[in-house]
Amino acid sequence: MTFREGARMQPGRVSVGGGGGGGKGGKIALGGGAGGLVILVLALLFGGDPGSILGQLSGSTDNSGQYSGSGTLENCETGADANANVDCRVNFTVGSLDTVWESQLQPQTGVAYVQPEVRLFSGSISTGCGNATSAVGPFYCPADSTAYFDTSFFQVLVDRFGSSGGPLAQEYVVAHEIGHHIQNQLGDIGRAQQDPQGAESGAVRVELQADCYAGVWAHHAAVIEDPNTGEPFLEPLTNTDISDALSAASSVGDDRIQQASSGRVNPEGWTHGSSEQRQAWFASGYRTGQVAACDTFSARDLNNPPALR
Repeated sequence: MTFREGARMQPGRVSVGGGGGGGKGGKIALGGGAGGLVILVLALLFGGDPGSILGQLSGSTDNSGQYSGSGTLENCETGADANANVDCRVNFTVGSLDTVWESQLQPQTGVAYVQPEVRLFSGSISTGCGNATSAVGPFYCPADSTAYFDTSFFQVLVDRFGSSGGPLAQEYVVAHEIGHHIQNQLGDIGRAQQDPQGAESGAVRVELQADCYAGVWAHHAAVIEDPNTGEPFLEPLTNTDISDALSAASSVGDDRIQQASSGRVNPEGWTHGSSEQRQAWFASGYRTGQVAACDTFSARDLNNPPALR
């Protein structure tokens, strides 16, 4: 999915470098990506504590890498910038997510949308959920209501997990993490900690719901107008775009990651859901555009969302 060349975005929405407080806050960061997912899966396969994963992956917090100091992302003003630069693409995707959820969340749920913080980092970072390195991949920390991204993860997703490198594959990842923020607002995110692993676990249902919320965003993103220009931020979705998103969802399924990392699939260790499930719940949100279509907690069959029957 590409942005309209003339789309405009208010600068300063996304922060770079730096980090939040280092306290654990009693909460686990959600949505870890490639390296973090592999380590998390292996920990669960062999009896590890998922709550300690961020601590195990922590390192120095100097944020060494492409970002120096702290500030806001600059020089990302047009859709052309977003199409050419991955950091700008994150910035514009977040702006599009804000626009969609500001128009949809309260009418559908009665809860007014509050914008999360979004921070790009490289190397390592201190968060309200503890210290983390880029190995964790993108994640959302409910303790500080912030989504964290090292954009080098998008290439890892292609190289190590076989995802498409298309724009919507990357935008899906951003939308998934903001989906966790929606869960935080609606009071559902804690279910992952209460029931942290297994094919029917609360953790899997939380992750699949975030996939579905990413689909809700995709449903509305190409039609809701940019308030600055009166036109949609995004060009209309193509079949290739949807294939990109489904490819990304599939590539980080627990079954696929377990098979690649250990040579076997163990549903008892699942934390995110299978490739098939992740694609199905994204599709449920995309086809309906409705938060109600994302009720994974009431679903009896996670392979077959009610909205797709």
